[in-house]
Amino acid sequence: MTSTRPVSWPLARAYRAPSTVIRGREFRWGARTYVMGIINVTPDSFSGDGVNADPGAAAALACRFEAEGADILDIGAESSRPGAQELDPAEELRRLLPCLRAVRAATGLPISVDTYHASVAEAALEAGADAVNDIWGLRRDPDMAAVAARAGCPVIAMHNQRGRTFHDVVGDIAAGFEATLAIASGAGIPPERIILDPGFGFGWTPEQNLEMLRRLPELWRFDLPLLVGTSRKSTIGLVLDAPVDQRLEGTAATVAFSIAAGADIVRVHDVAAMVRVARMTDAIARAGWRQPPAL
Repeated sequence: MTSTRPVSWPLARAYRAPSTVIRGREFRWGARTYVMGIINVTPDSFSGDGVNADPGAAAALACRFEAEGADILDIGAESSRPGAQELDPAEELRRLLPCLRAVRAATGLPISVDTYHASVAEAALEAGADAVNDIWGLRRDPDMAAVAARAGCPVIAMHNQRGRTFHDVVGDIAAGFEATLAIASGAGIPPERIILDPGFGFGWTPEQNLEMLRRLPELWRFDLPLLVGTSRKSTIGLVLDAPVDQRLEGTAATVAFSIAAGADIVRVHDVAAMVRVARMTDAIARAGWRQPPAL
């Protein structure tokens, strides 16, 4: 006779700190999934949603995302799609700062700045950004860690596999995280201010991207919150044979799976839909829903 036993879901996670406060808002790790809305102020965003350095459009998008339930906004002025032109920091700031100031005036949501240039990060933090989102995990610009340390701000540090020798998906990500944490420690950034991103879509094959999501629980060992950004990316397009404007369902599937596998923040373009996906997945994976009492 086959026996059954109760299933505990999800497995218990530990965090070095129970929460992080960003612009007065507490992000309580493990309590629920937080949704980050993407604001691209670029003319060449892969997803076709760039506002092309238009402050009014950036502010309007920020207000829409806030109304749709975003917890944090991520604003960037340089496309990170494969093959995109690398910007001079001066040009990046020319695009970024007017939009960032407009977004800051329009909303009280926390804002992270998506940049790997220390000078851009420093200027953005002075202009109202609250955190740094570095796609090179403090490993590209040697001054980035010092800027973040002086500001005392949270850092979202991604492992970027581009240009690196492949060995093993999780092994390479873990090695990247360890290098990032060593740099942060040397600069005086405590691990409690760091959010880790495994870098979906950055230097991986489609098969490796999918393996990354399956093996996400192996990265729990760092005891730090995880951010996952799969939204509209090419792996989804390849699996579904879908152009970028038809990847909503594929994004929803990857977001739900990432949450069940331990993601604490999901970075998305379609905020309203993904807020619902996160809420539903949390109700299952985090046991975070209770039926309201009858009136």
